[in-house]
Amino acid sequence: MADRTFQLYYATMATRFPISLYSTANPVHQEVFYTVPRAGHMIGDVDHHIRREHFPGHELIYCLRGAGWVRLEGTAHRVGPGELAWVNCHHPHEHGAVREEPWEVLWVRVEGPRLEQMCTMLSAATNPVFAIPECAGIYEEIFTLIQTGAPESAPLLHAAVAKLLARICCARTDLDPAMPAPVRRAVERMRLFYFEPHTVEGLASLAGMSPSHFSRVFRATFGTSPIDWLRRERISQAKRRLGDTADPIQWIAQAVGYRDRFFFSKDFKKLTGFTPTEFRARERL
Repeated sequence: MADRTFQLYYATMATRFPISLYSTANPVHQEVFYTVPRAGHMIGDVDHHIRREHFPGHELIYCLRGAGWVRLEGTAHRVGPGELAWVNCHHPHEHGAVREEPWEVLWVRVEGPRLEQMCTMLSAATNPVFAIPECAGIYEEIFTLIQTGAPESAPLLHAAVAKLLARICCARTDLDPAMPAPVRRAVERMRLFYFEPHTVEGLASLAGMSPSHFSRVFRATFGTSPIDWLRRERISQAKRRLGDTADPIQWIAQAVGYRDRFFFSKDFKKLTGFTPTEFRARERL
């Protein structure tokens, strides 16, 4: 019996691979680019089934026809035509064809920076299926670049994978920029009056929510807390004033809502990597 800690794969001879590609990335490229060590086009049969405990990379499986399924964290998810399944291979996973209508898929196994964080942000472990019509062209672009193997293909391959990831992000309904109306009221208040003191309690009252509920809804919408959002808005306003005016830093700090220049400078450097003076000098080069 195969070692289940590595891989269990089963597919009859009826499963066909019109395209089956392997690639070995330059170690330098692996540090900065998305890379694709494996990719292909598969026409599954009724018994197509893969089960692994762990494996390198993230597989992005796009269903062209028929239907399949993926199982993550003990839950099975159906995948139909025009849908993409994100499988984080670092964790136990299974996928295979629906016997009544075996799927035909394009897939890439991607490695690269911040994929784990993106997978978490998209809740792909618990909700791995994304509706993305007309996505096959990006896969074909990736296949062509792998087959070309030219020196300049690494950044182009990175860009093609980034395009696919962008489509996945846009398909996630919980990342829809249309925020809940109560949260919108609080955000508009902070955006217009960023220089005023704000508290979670005051913003929650404006939204008609309890502070705890408001904080949860806000974080679900923006991925951060209300006060952290306000800090970044204030720093963005400070950047504009530092670049466009000759106002003293103390004035700018007060104008964007900081009562203490030292705390403003500390916060500015924490969020930008530069002191206000350094930032102004760089912007005026």
